Amino acid sequence: MSDRFPGASPGASPGASPGASPGASRADLVADTALALLAERGMRGLTHRAVDETAGLPQGSTSNVARTRQALLELAVRRHAEREARVLGLHEMPDPRDGLDSLADAMALAVHRTITAHRDLLVARYELALEATRRPGLRAFYDAEGAVFREHLTVLVTALGSTSPARHVLSLIAWADGLMFSCAAGSFNAEPPSLDEVRAGLRELLVGMFGDGGTGG
Repeated sequence: MSDRFPGASPGASPGASPGASPGASRADLVADTALALLAERGMRGLTHRAVDETAGLPQGSTSNVARTRQALLELAVRRHAEREARVLGLHEMPDPRDGLDSLADAMALAVHRTITAHRDLLVARYELALEATRRPGLRAFYDAEGAVFREHLTVLVTALGSTSPARHVLSLIAWADGLMFSCAAGSFNAEPPSLDEVRAGLRELLVGMFGDGGTGG
């Protein structure tokens, strides 16, 4: 794929963790390489041997980090949650007192950044989400890791005056997830919307929820 995870090519030197800072742990290297393989080859292409070969690690290294396939998938889910949190910029979310426009700006930037610069990370998430529907143990793990963003968004919409935070958070996440899927794997993959277009659509949704002033209703 054209936007492969950096450092995930075959023969990469040990420690060159895709998407991680220099000196990242062996576990991070294994997890990042697993995510790269999921995006490039799908679930069937993710094996312990493939991770070793792609990361340039001695045979058996991945098994030392994650002995079973379930353990390897959990490692990938945990690492994905860490990386997606950085991409979505949870630390950049505005103070609720800044109002609806500030939230629209921040969320639009996060969504647009994801669909334009981190498509592979999205595709890896879809692979993990589908696999979680077949593995109850992974489902519970996947849902727990994904709860952080929902909880953060719940705090924001509550402060904005939401009269039904759970429903509003579901609508916002469904809107964002639908847009990201359409642009990463759906019929809009070749023509993702501009940042202004993402913001306009998101603001329309937020105004419908809270009114123009973001005071609830």
